[in-house]
Amino acid sequence: MKAISIRTFGSPDGLAVVDLPVPVPAAGQVLIATEAVGVGGVDTVIRSGALADYGFTEGHVPGGEVAGTVTAVGDGVDASWLGLRVWGFTGTGGGYVEQAVAPVEQVLPLPGGLSATAAVTLGSSGAVAHFGLRHARFTSGETVLVRGAAGSIGIMAVQLAARGGAAAVAVTTSSAERGERLRRLGATHVLDRSGDGEDGAPAGYDVIIDVVAGADMPSFLDRLNPNGRMVAVGAVAGQPPADFGTKIMTAFRKSLSFAAFSAATVPPADLSAVRGEQFAAAARGEIEAVVHEVLPLDDAVLAHRKMDAGEVFGRIVLTP
Repeated sequence: MKAISIRTFGSPDGLAVVDLPVPVPAAGQVLIATEAVGVGGVDTVIRSGALADYGFTEGHVPGGEVAGTVTAVGDGVDASWLGLRVWGFTGTGGGYVEQAVAPVEQVLPLPGGLSATAAVTLGSSGAVAHFGLRHARFTSGETVLVRGAAGSIGIMAVQLAARGGAAAVAVTTSSAERGERLRRLGATHVLDRSGDGEDGAPAGYDVIIDVVAGADMPSFLDRLNPNGRMVAVGAVAGQPPADFGTKIMTAFRKSLSFAAFSAATVPPADLSAVRGEQFAAAARGEIEAVVHEVLPLDDAVLAHRKMDAGEVFGRIVLTP
């Protein structure tokens, strides 16, 4: 079968189309003939080599999110899964393929009216946004800032905060055009990447959802209200400075909090429950799956170039 492998770490040109054997689902797994594959920010970080110290090696097949039809099941998996159209999470890799294996507890049937493309746009990002806001203890009436709102996680955080009754939903983004698109999704204030740029924006925020991290992250701690909480749900700009925590200690009397959040800490059953609710809401038109572009699997290099260039609003989806 056709797959995309990281031939060499570094630029997108290190990705290569390869031929691999069709995997056989192990016990507790299903085999999915993929219709759509989501391209995530973590895929680009892994491809760059930045996570090589965490066990990722050249030859790795990126991608963690697929949708398609179950064609085989492993031992212990009910045969009723066969023929179902599903969304599946393959883990930290194994998704850029024509046929993918996923643990059945990380597989979810697709409701009627929801496309495979929409499913891989919402499946991971929606869960991260939902539980990231929960991790921040967000409640109705609070002010929220989403830093790096143009990606799939940020877009979902904007929609969920607005639906959850936020008093204000501010966003940082790179252009006025993106800002207007985010307003249509629920943003009330559009700021530049430094967090400035609009009169009338809240002077401080109860919750900041940060997809970006990087060198500028500490400056956003200054924008938290007393008892404010920042939750990092991504690090597309790299790690923050090692001493960023001194900002919290310097503002000791404000009782600020910082936390990192990974969906890996959420039980699969809880993830599936939230994803099922969001898939159903999207099928009803209550949540929007924002797809930047659909490209053939062979164009994974182009997809990663667009990601690296910051051109993507929403999610790029690959189709085998």
